[in-house]
Amino acid sequence: MAIGFKKTYQFAGFTSTWISVLLTLALSVFFYLTEGMNYWYLLVFFVICFILSFFIIQYRVEKFIYDRVKKIYDDVQLLDATTFNKQRITTDMETLTKEVERFAENKKLEIETLKVRENYRKEFMGNVSHELKTPLFTVQGYILTLLDGAMKDKAVRKKYLQRANKGVERLIYIVKDLDMITKLEVGDLNLSREEFNIVELVQNVFDLLEIKAAKKNITLTFDLEYKEGIMVSADRDRIQQILTNLIENSIKYGKDDGTTEVSIEDLIKNKVIVRVTDNGEGILEENIPRLFERFFRVDKSGSRKEGGSGLGLAIVKHLVEAHDEKIYVESEFGVGSEFSFTLEKAK
Repeated sequence: MAIGFKKTYQFAGFTSTWISVLLTLALSVFFYLTEGMNYWYLLVFFVICFILSFFIIQYRVEKFIYDRVKKIYDDVQLLDATTFNKQRITTDMETLTKEVERFAENKKLEIETLKVRENYRKEFMGNVSHELKTPLFTVQGYILTLLDGAMKDKAVRKKYLQRANKGVERLIYIVKDLDMITKLEVGDLNLSREEFNIVELVQNVFDLLEIKAAKKNITLTFDLEYKEGIMVSADRDRIQQILTNLIENSIKYGKDDGTTEVSIEDLIKNKVIVRVTDNGEGILEENIPRLFERFFRVDKSGSRKEGGSGLGLAIVKHLVEAHDEKIYVESEFGVGSEFSFTLEKAK
């Protein structure tokens, strides 16, 4: 209690003491020169003088500090004056300084966060523009060529229309992925949980991507023979989307005559972990933290030839997190990569 009093009212107490002592000394001189010394009067006078001085000084100093600090808040608009209430303002300048520094630090962090978001927004807009520009110009080029006279040649017309259609399909693919990731980021995606066999689902994805893997002679396989199914609880369609993206990426960046292997292991009592491992080109360590950013590409030239929206891994991460699960990445450049995510077992 004494420490709190000393910190809060030190200035007012110290000043009041000096004022009371000086006035009491002056009064004692007056008594000495006139009626004679009366110690009881002097003591009462000292106490009354101290109490009155203390409360007047304390009130005035608090009002002085509060008014001026609040004005600084309002003028620079750096700190939120509404959160700096009068009850917390005291004559303890150390406490006041700490409060101001704390508010300033919080606002500084907010400003830095806004700057990061602004840079991210600019980068995102640039990426969107770049991704849409290529197929748009491609489609426009083919259409203009047809309009300039190539339309009269049936063979050329068919070939150019087919190529223009591919460009439109790529645009639709990018727009769908953008719509998907927007819904995921604002939490506007409803999951339809059900119990299903994850082994069977992985096999379905293998069947869907079999032709694409065959073009590079990549083998799609399990790490072992799963004689019994493994039941999990999740949104079946979204998990299929996750597996399709991960396995398709392993094919896209995999080496010819390579292997993509899927394993399903018990993690803890009510969890399994699904691993998608390849022996492809791998990922440089400095690129791993950015893998799940929208439109980030490890190999920009190669990946554009392979196609895709550049949003696949970002969508995968959001879908996994929408299930309240975790996704992990391990990779060694020139050796291969492993993407894994957790799932809840069916009860």
